[in-house]
Amino acid sequence: MLVELYSVLLVAGATVLKIIPISIALGIVFATLTHWSACNPGRPWWRKREIVTDVCYWFLIPLGARFVRIGLLVMGAAYIYNIHGAEALIKFYDNGFGPLATLPLWVQALTFLIASDFLLYWFHRLYHGAAMWKYHAVHHSSEELDWISAARFHPVNILFGTVLVDVALLLVGISPNTMLWVGPFSTASSAFVHANLNWTLGPLKYVIAGPVFHRWHHTAADRGGNMNFAGTFPIWDLLFGTFYMPKNRLPDAYGIDDHDFPESFGAQLLYPFWR
Repeated sequence: MLVELYSVLLVAGATVLKIIPISIALGIVFATLTHWSACNPGRPWWRKREIVTDVCYWFLIPLGARFVRIGLLVMGAAYIYNIHGAEALIKFYDNGFGPLATLPLWVQALTFLIASDFLLYWFHRLYHGAAMWKYHAVHHSSEELDWISAARFHPVNILFGTVLVDVALLLVGISPNTMLWVGPFSTASSAFVHANLNWTLGPLKYVIAGPVFHRWHHTAADRGGNMNFAGTFPIWDLLFGTFYMPKNRLPDAYGIDDHDFPESFGAQLLYPFWR
């Protein structure tokens, strides 16, 4: 057990070291790009009304989620696959254990990106249903949508979504090491689609999710809020009839229809349980 816990701490530490420089870089990049190509001109992201709330989400939720996710994966390997000992755990962490474990890591990474995006597309649609919306509403509550809004997720939304998808892919052999190294791309991609940019991406809008594509998803339900569920690859929306990109129009209003929704980080975490 001590070996497994030590492995968890190593993974968590590596995650922290990666998130901080990525966050600084993203802040500079999107501040610069928004100055020239804002979808909705107004206050810069660091002057948002709920900036403290978003900063809390940006650092605390991903860190906690990654710690729990990777910890469960590493410790789960010890019990599901009976993998024990430092050498065996390191091998599992590097190569995985299952039918896909023999594939090169770059193939595992590509498989992970495509498979996780497909599965999360359906989880995303599930969270827009009546039973789960109270948790996902936290993510949609941002009225000044920008890159730093990307991490505004309730822990339940993360646990019964991203974490479950990761565990499922682990069971077929995707290595935890691959998941960890894909993390920075996923973070940058999520920040990009939430950024306050007027980029439609032209014909590439059918290939890769962009800011305008996803900003339509954050509008009211009768405008586009129940469309564009894909996080990275819009092909899922095209295949299942949920693609929405009106020509010569840009989204201009975001948030949810709940005037009593709290603004603070702690109150938002409690919100689904007192509704």
